[in-house]
Amino acid sequence: MDVARPASVIRQKKLRRTLAAVGVLVVLVLVTVGLAQLKPAAPSVDSGSFWPGQVKRGAMIRQVRGPGTLVPEDIRWIPASTSGRVERILTLPGTTVERDTIILELVDEQVQQEALDAEYQLRAAEADLASLAVQLRNDLLQQQSHAADIQAQFHRARITAEANEQLSSEGLQSDVTTRISRVEADELANRNRIEQERLRIRAESTEAQLAAERARVEQRRALYQLRRQQVEGLKVRAGIAGVLQSVPVEEGQRVTAGTNLARVAVPGRLKAELRIPETQARDVEVGLKAVVDTRNGEVEGRVARVDPAAQSGTVLVDVAFTGALPRGARPDLSVDGTIELERLTDVLYVERPAFGQENGTVSLFRLQGPPTAFESAERVPVKFGRSSVNTIEVLEGLDEGDRVILSDMSAWDGYDRLRIR
Repeated sequence: MDVARPASVIRQKKLRRTLAAVGVLVVLVLVTVGLAQLKPAAPSVDSGSFWPGQVKRGAMIRQVRGPGTLVPEDIRWIPASTSGRVERILTLPGTTVERDTIILELVDEQVQQEALDAEYQLRAAEADLASLAVQLRNDLLQQQSHAADIQAQFHRARITAEANEQLSSEGLQSDVTTRISRVEADELANRNRIEQERLRIRAESTEAQLAAERARVEQRRALYQLRRQQVEGLKVRAGIAGVLQSVPVEEGQRVTAGTNLARVAVPGRLKAELRIPETQARDVEVGLKAVVDTRNGEVEGRVARVDPAAQSGTVLVDVAFTGALPRGARPDLSVDGTIELERLTDVLYVERPAFGQENGTVSLFRLQGPPTAFESAERVPVKFGRSSVNTIEVLEGLDEGDRVILSDMSAWDGYDRLRIR
């Protein structure tokens, strides 16, 4: 027979069940919250897959580097003095040339015809000058003869007048005859003066006409010389003693006046033209030390010129050598140059990471554990200062002796901690 349970027992049993359910629910909530706050497990990275570096303190040399070429200091481009067609190339690049060495020959029929016409015009002008000189000389002689005849008549009339005056004073000549002879003498004196003036004017006119004709002859001569120079310019000469660097034209090619036909350089005097990235060239100044690697040795030099304009993202910097060039150095040889900007003393620095920029802040993984067996890496923000080719100054975030990962770790951007295996 069943025994009825008391009501108090039933209530206590229900209370215990309720409390047990609430406890279980609280435990589940606490476990869920705890699991939500747990960080994801740190991924493992092989120690051989990254490039570590150590933070150091001491002197840091700021440098910039860029590729370049060797070019002669003394270069002369030889332009075409007139248009024409390249007939023959007589000298090939690499040949030692003198001032009068003919490099190539041009042909232009129009230039040659103009020179011939100028020569004929000069000869005709010279003949006209000679003919005019003879004619003017003859006219001047006729004028001189006429003036001499008038002068002779004047002298005779003056002598006659003086004689008549003498006779008239002695009563041997009538006064009328004496006055007539005086009038004739005065008239011839006036004519003589006029003829002498005309003779002087004719002489001056003769010189003026000859001078004008001589000027025309000189004009024709200058034109002829110009045409002759143009003809001579068809034979393109080196102009200086040196080595022929290039002939950028081909036989049969038509060129215009001013076209560069050849380049001659004085051997032995070379400089380096370096192409420095424009972001690094702002601190480059004339006079800074530089070292140029010619692939056959390094040569010291100094910055001689900095191009004021940037081209294709680079700035052209000329380096003049202070040391002797190694054997095999020649124009257009590819080189690498390093320019020393300044020496920083007692600074904290590290090798330049993959994405470290000057005066910027980046995140790096700082390694923890012994150098021979790193255990983990923790992400830390690092502020950088001035940079060099291979090193960069550390301003904040790292201490001397810290080891960091310098290689590209962008694949782990979602993690602040790594395990090293």
